[in-house]
Amino acid sequence: MGSLSPPQPSNTNPLANYRIYAPFCCRDPWSSTTMPNWIECYNPLDNSWHQVTTIPVPIEKHVLKGFSMASIGDDSLYIIGGRLCRKSLGHDQDDTVEKDVEVVRAVLRYDIRTDEWIECAPLGMPRFDFACTVCEGKIYVAGGISTLACQRGISSAEVYDPALDEWKALPNMSSMKYKCVGVTWQGKVHVVGGFAEREESLTAMPQNTYARSSAEVYDSERNKWDTMVGMWQLDVPPNQIVAINGNLFSSGDCLNVWKGHIEAYDGKLNIWNVVEGSQFQTLFSPRSVSGAKGANWPPSQRLYLSMAPIESHLYFLAGYRMPGEISKAMSVVHVFDTSASEDSWKSLEPMEEEGVKELSSHCCAVRHAT
Repeated sequence: MGSLSPPQPSNTNPLANYRIYAPFCCRDPWSSTTMPNWIECYNPLDNSWHQVTTIPVPIEKHVLKGFSMASIGDDSLYIIGGRLCRKSLGHDQDDTVEKDVEVVRAVLRYDIRTDEWIECAPLGMPRFDFACTVCEGKIYVAGGISTLACQRGISSAEVYDPALDEWKALPNMSSMKYKCVGVTWQGKVHVVGGFAEREESLTAMPQNTYARSSAEVYDSERNKWDTMVGMWQLDVPPNQIVAINGNLFSSGDCLNVWKGHIEAYDGKLNIWNVVEGSQFQTLFSPRSVSGAKGANWPPSQRLYLSMAPIESHLYFLAGYRMPGEISKAMSVVHVFDTSASEDSWKSLEPMEEEGVKELSSHCCAVRHAT
């Protein structure tokens, strides 16, 4: 892997102006790499990966997880919050044990063009496993867990203005949530699902169920959160929700990141429907990728899966451990065209890798200036 310069503008192929950035960390503590966290860049134009930078962590040999990565403009990536942990070997020398050390408030900005890290104003409250989305050039965060001593969500929310390098507190949500998902839809910030409970009645099961299945929607003009009842009916929080051309898409939850198909949200009926032609068994295990060289791969353990929207397409970045190999993996990108009526899936040429890695946070797509 080598360094990567920002893409040059193209007026012929829209993919030339996009890159997908994904943060990784070592999956196994015996890995030989000295990088705790790093960012890789995927180029959809030629199906190539490049390592671009190492994420600065405040404590050496510790890993940052549970943070959010967001992009503003065409040259900035933000690393927000998270929890610091240290990995070690388990008793049987095969398992990895994570020991949490600290919940952080730190916010870092990576300048893609200059390859520089800049320390930004910290969060008002430390948090990890929180909702995060960008709306009208500002970063909104809500919920999450703020202390290692109490595994309970928070209702706190705040917004970051990059022009002022300043976080501003927002009104609290009506419920305390963590593992919730943030998405901007119809011009408003939506905080969907999550392990949630009402602040005023922490033990009332009906209210807790109501909180989990509902979304909270922030109205910036009224500076108020509204409740969208039943937007996410499952008790298990969504893994990711992304918006394409005014539509919301989901492909799994935090226990099953791939449910075997993609679902689209029907706002009028307040339900999620299976997208026609989106069933795709290969994402469970890359055994037979149609159209890709080296098809009929043996079954493998999937290590990670994350999706990013580009134009009308959903890009699924997947990693698999090679069978019988403790330190080798394979990455492959699958693409779903949300506008196609048939043959919607395409699997690209896989790439073998030395070392086994995992996602530290979800990826995000960046459209560079034309």
